[in-house]
Amino acid sequence: MRGTARGFWRSRRESQREQARRALMEGVAQTRVLMAQAYGGFNAVADPDLIESYVFEINALQARYSYLLRQLKELEGAEDLPLERA
Repeated sequence: MRGTARGFWRSRRESQREQARRALMEGVAQTRVLMAQAYGGFNAVADPDLIESYVFEINALQARYSYLLRQLKELEGAEDLPLERA
């Protein structure tokens, strides 16, 4: 019975990790779309104020993208570690 409970908690932690990984991957995908749109807008405008706003938007999206990738790497690195006992 004890092994069954341990298996339950292990699969539950793995499930939580998988959900977190999926959420991060979705965030990465959404951020890529937003970055493509921002670059498209940047390339389509000539007004200095709009150019500046797109530069800020692109920088913010790049920061978010870097953060999400870093979180994803940390999560995947944690999957390589053995699960602690429940």
